[in-house]
Amino acid sequence: MVLTALQDSIQTFFLRLKDVFLNFKPFPDILDILLVTLIIYAVIVQLRKTQSIQIIKGIIFVAIVYGVVSLLNMPASSYLFSRLFNDIILIFVILFSGEIRQALERMGRSKLKKNLPFFNRNQEEASVDAINSVCRACGAMSRSKVGSLILFQRNTLLGDLTKQAVMIDSETTFEMLCSIFYPKAPLHDGAVIIKDGRIVAARCVVPMKNDRAAGEGFGTRHRAALEASLNSDCVAVVTSEETGIISVAVEGTLRRGVSDSELREILSQYLLGGSGSKKSKEPKEKTGRRKNTDETVREGEESDHVQ
Repeated sequence: MVLTALQDSIQTFFLRLKDVFLNFKPFPDILDILLVTLIIYAVIVQLRKTQSIQIIKGIIFVAIVYGVVSLLNMPASSYLFSRLFNDIILIFVILFSGEIRQALERMGRSKLKKNLPFFNRNQEEASVDAINSVCRACGAMSRSKVGSLILFQRNTLLGDLTKQAVMIDSETTFEMLCSIFYPKAPLHDGAVIIKDGRIVAARCVVPMKNDRAAGEGFGTRHRAALEASLNSDCVAVVTSEETGIISVAVEGTLRRGVSDSELREILSQYLLGGSGSKKSKEPKEKTGRRKNTDETVREGEESDHVQ
């Protein structure tokens, strides 16, 4: 029985393969194959950036079990698995809703506006003012040892972090930032999100999904900055409540001991493409001996003590 079913499956496969070659149309079929290949490649690349690859492995394992059950002609088990795979598209949408949303957001972003100086001028001026205000505020909070976490939104939307936040629509000024992060202010806990040079939300909570990988010595704000920079392309600026040290997190890399001028260069590089007051392709390193607190800490590496 099993051998007969296997032979029928093989015969059906070759008959369908024959039909494919007989009905092959060069241009549309090749274009169709390339499009499907591109979609599959993009999906695999997107999944490898997240922990969803483990879910894919689980689904593949279930599919293999389903194939074995079908070959062994086990009616009850085959019925259960068939019901599961009949709704496989709905299951995929539910399991990968976050990844699908991120992919659609990337597709929906238009770079045309960035290439038109007339439309981009006001936004760039607001970003420059925001950078200057953040640098002044971080310098003042560093000297006073006031803790803060500021997230600059770039291409990846940070709407998920604002679900429990306090929405604000104001210019980014030195006074506003110092007021928000004043230790006795009701909004000082959590992160502030700046988009296009304006403060859009305060008291934002960053979920700690990769908390264990950050290391033992990291403070809560630095862990949140690393987490936000790992899950998006934002630039996170932190001032330590314990030491007053200014740090910047980008793409899962945390740079500590940043001065006011270096902070301005880094923010100009990532937010303005180096078109700020100090242009540089890479942030300039200090010459001579470096302080112990001026170092780069990568997510997952050992660190001495970061607050």
